Amino acid sequence: MIIKNITSKNKELVRDIILGVQNLLLHKLRSFLTMLGVVFGVGSVVAMLSVGEGASKAALDNIKKVGSNNIIISSMKSVEEQNITNRAESFMSVYGLKYADYERLKATFSTVITTVPVKLINKSGILGQRTLDLRVVGTTPEWFKLVKRDVVAGRVLVEKDSQDRDRSLVLTEYGARRLLATRNTIGQDIKVGGTSFRVVGIVKSSESTAASSGIQMPDQEVDAYIPIEVAKFYFGDISIREAAGSEERKNVELEQIIVEVDDMKHVESTAKGIETMLETFHKKKDYSMSIPLALLRQAEATKRTFNIVLASIACISLLVGGIGIMNIMLASVTERTREIGIRRAIGAKRKQIITQFLIETVVLSTIGGIVGLFVGIFIPVLITLMAGMQTVITLVSIILPLFISVGIGIFFGLYPAFRAADVDPIIALRHE
Repeated sequence: MIIKNITSKNKELVRDIILGVQNLLLHKLRSFLTMLGVVFGVGSVVAMLSVGEGASKAALDNIKKVGSNNIIISSMKSVEEQNITNRAESFMSVYGLKYADYERLKATFSTVITTVPVKLINKSGILGQRTLDLRVVGTTPEWFKLVKRDVVAGRVLVEKDSQDRDRSLVLTEYGARRLLATRNTIGQDIKVGGTSFRVVGIVKSSESTAASSGIQMPDQEVDAYIPIEVAKFYFGDISIREAAGSEERKNVELEQIIVEVDDMKHVESTAKGIETMLETFHKKKDYSMSIPLALLRQAEATKRTFNIVLASIACISLLVGGIGIMNIMLASVTERTREIGIRRAIGAKRKQIITQFLIETVVLSTIGGIVGLFVGIFIPVLITLMAGMQTVITLVSIILPLFISVGIGIFFGLYPAFRAADVDPIIALRHE
């Protein structure tokens, strides 16, 4: 008996849905225009969430590439040093991180498992008739463990290179294409600052999306990596740069120290300890610290805010679409007053009248939502193809707008449905 009741209810529901679709098809253009509000609303929600998710993912990926457990300490001119340099053109600036800082960091903190010194020198790389301005990075083999870059050919620096002070050089893919085009890559000798270095490997270049997302990466696409002992021996600590008729001299032992912490939960406390230690041995603020973990948390918070703002803006379109549906259904109630009266006169209950009109609004919003999903999926694909911007379509960005569109159909359809059910049958039969 229960099964028969369920079956009869299902048949009645299917009949009501068919009847609702038929009523909507009687006014095809009006139904189509009514659905457009929901179509554009759902489409904009999906598209905006996809663009926001893509932008956030690009920023988060770049931060994670630097390493969530890493702390990057960089040399910089103090305010006092900057003022002295501006007043004296030939003055030599002495500032930044020292080799002693590197040794103290290695020996002091039990939470620090890897410490990588980085020395930066700007030199020209020459191979035959080809010349490229390089940023020579003097470092240790551990650098490639902390800042992960895929090896395109050959190998990265190894301990033997540092111990033997070999003039080994690892180029980025960008540098290899500019200098080694039409030649064998591995084994070529390149002159860097008048000294010959042998190319032992090529690594993938730092992605340009890092700069566009505002994240300072420890590597660049014009980098050339050599053992730090070799960099100290051949290039020293003093560098001279000439620009616009003036000469800038500086004495910086280490441009960067990258520290890897054993656990993510120790990163912030270790960073505070390092800050305290550096303040003790540096009378001037000639260093800065970058904590990728803090940037990661900030980026995640920004992502949430960004998605909420975009979704809120897009939901306004859905709200407008819902108001459009309610407006049309109210007009439909007025047009079909006589039909409602006849149905009530032959025994139709208020519940059946409500169900009929509610089904029509849900059908409108659901079909509009499905069409809007296709529009919303197409727009991010078009943005990726035309602008090269990364977009990510998630399951939530598809399901959420569809549920919202159905919910809007029910919410904005209730008032017209109840108004139709409240029509007096006698007055309705007299309605022309």
